[in-house]
Amino acid sequence: MNSLGERLFKLRRDKKLSQEEVAEKLNVTRQTISKWETDQSIPDFDKVVPLCKLYDITPNELFIELKENKTSKNNENLLEEEKLKTSKKAKGIAISVVLYFLGIVWTMISIPVINMNPIVASAVFLLICGISTGIIIYVCIKYKKIKTLKETETDKLRNQISNVVAIIVTIIYLIISLKTMAWHLTWIIWIIFGLFEEILKLIFMLRSYKDEK
Repeated sequence: MNSLGERLFKLRRDKKLSQEEVAEKLNVTRQTISKWETDQSIPDFDKVVPLCKLYDITPNELFIELKENKTSKNNENLLEEEKLKTSKKAKGIAISVVLYFLGIVWTMISIPVINMNPIVASAVFLLICGISTGIIIYVCIKYKKIKTLKETETDKLRNQISNVVAIIVTIIYLIISLKTMAWHLTWIIWIIFGLFEEILKLIFMLRSYKDEK
């Protein structure tokens, strides 16, 4: 039950009493009982104890149950809100990942295929990366949530995977760069690594969202 009125209505119905009978025993009008049960008003303080005696409950039983129901409802609302936040955050990161892909594709075709000025091509690429990074920062701040113990452990696992991959990428970057001396091109490896990290975050986020369902 979500309200005092609903609770009073159920108690009266369980006792098989009419509103007139309850009103007579409490020395109030039937309209007063009706207003209590429809949440248009609440019982006066001096009527709470007689009302509880009539229904064979204590005031604590009457109000504690209402408090528990309210708390349960609030928890449900918070859970739904967190699910919505997670969904929006996942969508934002997904858009960022697509933009990173587009940035890489642009880098691959703008200069060798379109013969665009390298400075202009690089500027467009940095703009795409900037927009993508801005989206990630925005959704992470706006839809930040309090992490549970399970989520904290998941973050640790994700960070461990990222650290291992970062070491491997560093080794690959150095080997390729030293062997080809194409330092002006091999830095793209770090863009790919950044893209991998965002995909990894998205995977863990979607997995968390699925578990919440």
